[in-house]
Amino acid sequence: MPGIVVGGEKLHYQLHGAAAQRGGPALVLVHGAGGNLMHWPTALRRAPGRLVCALDLPGHGRSGGRGRTAIAAYAEVVREFGRALGLTPYVICGHSMGGAIGLELALRYPAELAGLVLVSSGARLRVAPQLLQGILTDFDATVELLATWAHGEHVNANTLQVYRRRLREVDPLIAHGDFLACDAFDRRADLASLALPTLVICGEADQMTPVKYSRYLAEHIRGAELVIVPGGGHMVLVEQSAVVAAAGEQFLRKLSCKWAGS
Repeated sequence: MPGIVVGGEKLHYQLHGAAAQRGGPALVLVHGAGGNLMHWPTALRRAPGRLVCALDLPGHGRSGGRGRTAIAAYAEVVREFGRALGLTPYVICGHSMGGAIGLELALRYPAELAGLVLVSSGARLRVAPQLLQGILTDFDATVELLATWAHGEHVNANTLQVYRRRLREVDPLIAHGDFLACDAFDRRADLASLALPTLVICGEADQMTPVKYSRYLAEHIRGAELVIVPGGGHMVLVEQSAVVAAAGEQFLRKLSCKWAGS
């Protein structure tokens, strides 16, 4: 598996496709709080005819380094990562905290991005005090709570088990830092300045970032498209991966046409 040293930290990532085969901008996948790149469905990580890069953030998955406690700090890591691989301009697709990272990058460095895909995210990501406290005081119980809150009622048992296992692989202090970063994030006042092509995807039954969060994004980012997945929870990208991948591919095809015509 490839790795690259950015800012003294070795970051693990998966790369699919080749620059010579690109029909448009590269796609960079950024996972959510306490997650890793394996949360992204294969259909997105291996999208045909496209250069796709899925990243483990510092301290997550197989990446080294330390976690961060601010979305802006994670955004700088992703920016340096994209520049080191020569990906710019690229489309950033972020889930939950990853979406916040994408928004932060878009607001700070709009010329370095070609588009945004925001999955189960928001311009403000409040975190229940119960989660923030529980991660430090009773991590196992909080993992169970997160597994329940993060999925729709029709999720299968295997999906839940995999989610629990992956979350337990993360250092609780890193997970806590992630959720602190989310809780402090608020870019609602700045959305009107965004002019990047944007796709917003959310699950109808999301308890952690309810549909109103995604509607707010779609209403305040110029030209943004909104896809609401019936029955989907916060982990809609896993629960209904085919639907999410299809929506993403349709958006990317339109973006690639603009790219080719520019």
